[in-house]
Order: sequence, then structure tokens, then C-alpha cells
Amino acid sequence: MDLHPAVDHLAPLLGTWRGGGRGDYPTIEAFEYTEEVTIGHVGKPFLAYGQRTRGADGAPLHAESGYLRPAGDRGLELLVVHPSGIAEVLVGEVTETHFGLLVTLRAGADDLSDWAGPEGSRVVLAPTAKRVDATERRVSIDGDTMRYEVHMAAVGEPLTPHLEATLHRAE
Repeated sequence: MDLHPAVDHLAPLLGTWRGGGRGDYPTIEAFEYTEEVTIGHVGKPFLAYGQRTRGADGAPLHAESGYLRPAGDRGLELLVVHPSGIAEVLVGEVTETHFGLLVTLRAGADDLSDWAGPEGSRVVLAPTAKRVDATERRVSIDGDTMRYEVHMAAVGEPLTPHLEATLHRAE
């Protein structure tokens, strides 16, 4: 199936990516994980996104699903839902660099003193979800290698590095 012209510049993201990462945050113990990310399309002007992680013992840790939507020439929106009761509307941009693709996305509350998300970005919480005020995701694609970092402001902590991983294209 042909890729919709509106998401043609996002083609390097397509595929199934597998690898490992590390997580840390001031309120939890550091941990390592394995991960699979799938990014696909159905010929419409968006990409579908799914992510699953497992701990060192193989037990499920986290999952999230969503959509990548282009917003103008370089703009990008990522809509993500977590089973923990968190939904993110991240807003950012895509930059083509000498090594490949760089994606930077942010979501957050405008009232954070040290960081505010772009207009239209939001972190939405279900009544029983833990407090998350802001997130930032940086993803780079260099050929068949995806690297990412996730920063988070949550449970009273400022925007802080939380996750980093390196994945390789499996399909």
C-alpha cells in the first residue's frame, strides 16, 4: 500500500523496532527493559504507533498506543494512551539531519514554572492515574537504528530524564 503523501517524510519511522533500554527517576529504582515498537500505516495521513516493554525476567512492564499526525511541513503531533490512565497530546517537529531523522515532541501544562508545553499539547489524567505534568520525547533514526529519550515531570518532580533506549529495525 502506498504511503499517504502527507506522511511520506516520516517513512524512516516505519517498521518494527526491537532493542533494550534503561529507566530511572528520582522516585523509583533504576531498571532495564526490552522493547518492541511498531509503526505502520494504512494509506491515510497518519501513522499508527504501538509500544510494549518487558523486564529482565520477561514480565510485561509498560505499553502504549497512539498515532503520529503531520502538522504542516515539519510539525508533528503524537497522540498516546497508556493503560495507567495517562493520555499525552505531544506537539513538536521533525528535522532531517545528516544522519537521518530527528523528532522532538513535548506535552505539558502551561502553568509549570520551569517548562511549558507547546500550544495545544496536554497531559490528561484519569481520576486514578499518578500525577504527570509534562513529557518530552526525542527520537532519532539513523538507518536501521532508533534511539530515544523520554523526560518527565511527575509526582512533584521537575522535568527529568526517565527513559533511554536503542532499538534496531527488525522488519
